[in-house]
Amino acid sequence: MGAYAIKRIASAAVTLFVVATLTFFLMFLVPGGPFLSEKATTPQTLKALEQKYGLDQPVGVQYVNYMKRIVMGDLGTSLKMRGQEVNDIIGQRFPVSARLGAIAVLIAIAVGIPLGSVAALNRGKWLDNIIMFIATTGIAVPSFVVATTLMFTFGVKLHILPTYGLSSPMHYVLPVMALAFYPTAYISRLMRSSMLDVLGQDYMRTARAKGISQFKSLFKHALRNAVLPVITYMGPMLAYILTGSFVVEKIFTIPGLGSQFISSITDRDYPLIMGTTIFLAFLLITMNVIVDIAYKIIDPRIKLK
Repeated sequence: MGAYAIKRIASAAVTLFVVATLTFFLMFLVPGGPFLSEKATTPQTLKALEQKYGLDQPVGVQYVNYMKRIVMGDLGTSLKMRGQEVNDIIGQRFPVSARLGAIAVLIAIAVGIPLGSVAALNRGKWLDNIIMFIATTGIAVPSFVVATTLMFTFGVKLHILPTYGLSSPMHYVLPVMALAFYPTAYISRLMRSSMLDVLGQDYMRTARAKGISQFKSLFKHALRNAVLPVITYMGPMLAYILTGSFVVEKIFTIPGLGSQFISSITDRDYPLIMGTTIFLAFLLITMNVIVDIAYKIIDPRIKLK
């Protein structure tokens, strides 16, 4: 496992380098600039600002200089939030997004796995049909529609939940529900399909023939094997929650990294765009490596190469 882990980490480093390189050059292909929106910006002022931040140099030179700073752990200084380092902005904003995303992930797993198992055990019955209807709806409807619907229903009409900010535990309810709805629905369908496959295996029929209770056979034998596809989905689920939080944070006015990322794009804040992109890519790649290694822990039969 050690050799496999080293190989995966090396592959992750190469992937991160490619992401950073592509993002850097694509960023400069977008028309406009970080200082064009400034009021009363004269050509002399614009030239002085570009010289101050090194934007007057050739793109190739800027790329080399930026990569040297990244190796040292320096993501640069924000062009729009004057005097603030990108490292500090990420350090302040990410905990908010991470807390929101972690709660959504836990709810998606805690609700999705039992729902999928229950649906599989009641295949073809009314309970299975209800769960699958809700799961299909959750997959089909995008997060911004869910967020807007929840805000309108519980905030505007019923006035029982706050609709902006995160100043109290109640403020987490609506954004977490909006983020967790899709992964919960997907895990439910995934778990149902996997559980049905496992329940039809020979060793499950043997367990039932030996008189082992349904509860014991389900949780001791079936669940461990049926949950593997859910673990596979953990990487993409994190990607969905991180990208989905961009929209959700904007809708619910949450001061997280997602809303800051969107603002950096509209403001052409190049260092902040690069910093957040590299940071999020690092998180996603790390999660995929952890998921691959977790495979071996949960199912020793899997051979890692």
